[in-house]
Amino acid sequence: MSISVKVGSLITLFVVLAAYLYRKQANDNLNDRMGHVLSGLLRAERKVPQPKTRVALGFGSCSDIFVDALSVINGLNLLPPETPEHFDSVNSTEQLAKLAAYFFQHGAAAERYVSNASLFQTILDISDSIQGRRWNLGGNAPVMANRMALEGLDVLLGARLTNNLASSLAPNVKVTGKTTSSEEDVHIILEYKTGEKWGRYVSPRANRLILHSDNSNPYLQSLEDFQQELKTFKPSLVVIGGLQMMDNFPFEEGQRLERLHKLQNLLAQVSPSTKIHFEMASFTDSALLKEIYTTVMTHSDSLGMNEQELPNLVGLLTHGRITLVSESYPRVATVLDQMRLVYNKMRKSHRTGRKLTRLHVHTLAYQAILTTKSSSWKNTMSAAAKASLTAHRHVCGSSYIDVLKSKLIMDDSFARSVSDSTDKINFLENRPVSCWDEDDYQICVAPVLVCTNVLQTAGGGDNISSAGLVLQL
Repeated sequence: MSISVKVGSLITLFVVLAAYLYRKQANDNLNDRMGHVLSGLLRAERKVPQPKTRVALGFGSCSDIFVDALSVINGLNLLPPETPEHFDSVNSTEQLAKLAAYFFQHGAAAERYVSNASLFQTILDISDSIQGRRWNLGGNAPVMANRMALEGLDVLLGARLTNNLASSLAPNVKVTGKTTSSEEDVHIILEYKTGEKWGRYVSPRANRLILHSDNSNPYLQSLEDFQQELKTFKPSLVVIGGLQMMDNFPFEEGQRLERLHKLQNLLAQVSPSTKIHFEMASFTDSALLKEIYTTVMTHSDSLGMNEQELPNLVGLLTHGRITLVSESYPRVATVLDQMRLVYNKMRKSHRTGRKLTRLHVHTLAYQAILTTKSSSWKNTMSAAAKASLTAHRHVCGSSYIDVLKSKLIMDDSFARSVSDSTDKINFLENRPVSCWDEDDYQICVAPVLVCTNVLQTAGGGDNISSAGLVLQL
């Protein structure tokens, strides 16, 4: 071997070694940084002891089957459509393929009613045959109830459960009415990961499409039992969720509004000393969301939503129609401006005895909580930290947070408003939760250590919102 060849080989080896060492040092520095962020979030979470109080949650229940979306799509022999298209409900495999592509390409969460019962059963049979599928207790209220019970609260749950579903609840959850032995409703959670490909479509982030053919939860069947037991339970917080089950459901004329008016009557009777929180979800029917705004949101002290549901509400409040999809990774400034808009419009429009005093927006990258300074909501900084940590814990399916299974996608600094890019907050590793006062409210923003080893995304918002509420009571 010539000297020049040897020298060339040594140079190549040196370059490879230098690149390896540089990459290792960069990874070590990144892991150190995330370790500091994790320590700061844990300190903020532990700063406040868990309260011992009572909460009541409604409505609905189901059994969720979690399954890989592309495995089900392949099992149904669905080909990627030429043109994605949105449908309010699903009646055929062709509609399902177009709908799946519509949300998959945006990485947007969605929940849709399948009006074709035989099609739904086919999807369910295929889902249940796929290796790795999981069954869990489902429904917004039951999932939130279990999270709040896990955090040590006494919980009243407004739901009608089968004995099987009731056995999945924590011991400190009391269910209104009686459990039944009737067949339980099933929701199919089609989950996909960041970067997954279906033909020419690539998902920009991990998310899910939820399909159901639910014929009981849209009627809020446990409402009357829930209202009766609230009188003696006397909670410090009432949480309302699951109203998306009404979206595009084939009610008879006037049935939907009748049930919402009964819910409005329940909320109007809640003691002024008891807070009311409404948890948003995916809606496509503008008329329904308008009805919910009038009957539920205007009777609520607090709202919780994700980065897709926030623009939905903004669209309703500004031009009377909703937005089906939105940015997967919205900038902090954009979300904060939208939160201010919702807060100000709802504070002015509320004509009930309650005014909106709390907004919690949970995104993949960060948590943002706005609270009125004169309200009785407590510990906003710690609540934002706890919500952030719970996001990782739920998605990774572990109470232990491993920085090697995490990433930060929040910017090192962020503007507080789109209108002023110079007014920036610097992200500090050792004090990762940023809080400041504006007008009559305080805002806190906490980064999320995004889980890179995704176990589940469905139920994330319910767990995150619950965790944030717990420390603010």
